[in-house]
Amino acid sequence: MLDAQPTIDPHHHLWDLGRNTYPWLQDRTLAPRLEGDIRAIARDYLLEDYWADTCNQNVVKSVHVECGWDPSNPVGETEWLQRLADKHGYPHGIVARATLDAPNVEQVLEGHARHKNIRGIRHAINWHPDPAKTYVNNPDLIMTKPWRHGFSLLQRFGLSFDLQLYPPQMADAAALARAYPDVLIILDHAGMPVDRDEEGIRRWQRGMRELAAAPNVVVKISGLGTVDWNWTVESIRPFVLETIDAFGVFRCMFASNFPVDKLYSDFDTLYSAFREIIEHFSVDERQMLFHDNAARYYRL
Repeated sequence: MLDAQPTIDPHHHLWDLGRNTYPWLQDRTLAPRLEGDIRAIARDYLLEDYWADTCNQNVVKSVHVECGWDPSNPVGETEWLQRLADKHGYPHGIVARATLDAPNVEQVLEGHARHKNIRGIRHAINWHPDPAKTYVNNPDLIMTKPWRHGFSLLQRFGLSFDLQLYPPQMADAAALARAYPDVLIILDHAGMPVDRDEEGIRRWQRGMRELAAAPNVVVKISGLGTVDWNWTVESIRPFVLETIDAFGVFRCMFASNFPVDKLYSDFDTLYSAFREIIEHFSVDERQMLFHDNAARYYRL
């Protein structure tokens, strides 16, 4: 049965392995990864697949976030997605990849900016001592001069920044937000609380409060399955509610991270969990979390 509440999904992916190159999905060595065994999603995931997964939810708009396209041609992903959007209407917003410390970053941003659905940039900077969980080689990447230069260009092109990192990096990210108050920073996946010992949880809590203190930072509540493969409503409830408590309802939005989080549940189970956790919220608050905030922050 179709859920009546209009929903915007501000974080999903598409890939066509027959036409395009995604090294992390096409690496047949299947090295250990943060997401676990990815064989189930190492196949085409097209708009038709996304629509099938979301058919019981009233997803009226969506935002595609870059997903490891061939790093030598990041603008190619945006060109492909814009063709899809022009033909089918989806996705309504595009968050593209740019390696912010690359010598050609300005040219890459110019290439992305030529497409009408572009909204932001993501350069995942997750660093972790466990090689299976790390995305970059430098834990202090956002403090380096070349990376800061690339980040400083975002305002010129009218682009937001999707921030993907781990809790130990949040203090530096909060300093970044303070240094560039005119750039909207959208924190991905509720800050990715990957370390679940007592100190790891405390570090996540502190970091989320530090980021929330910067008014130009908002957050997507998503991707919790990647750090909790066997999640339940009760296991994700404290992370959902503490995120909303730190940032406020006005600065949070629910997102699917499909098809990556399809490894851990179907779309209906995920969104039913979100609705159960905030069932005591007002109608207006639920509307903000599932629809209005995504429309506002991604300019849909």
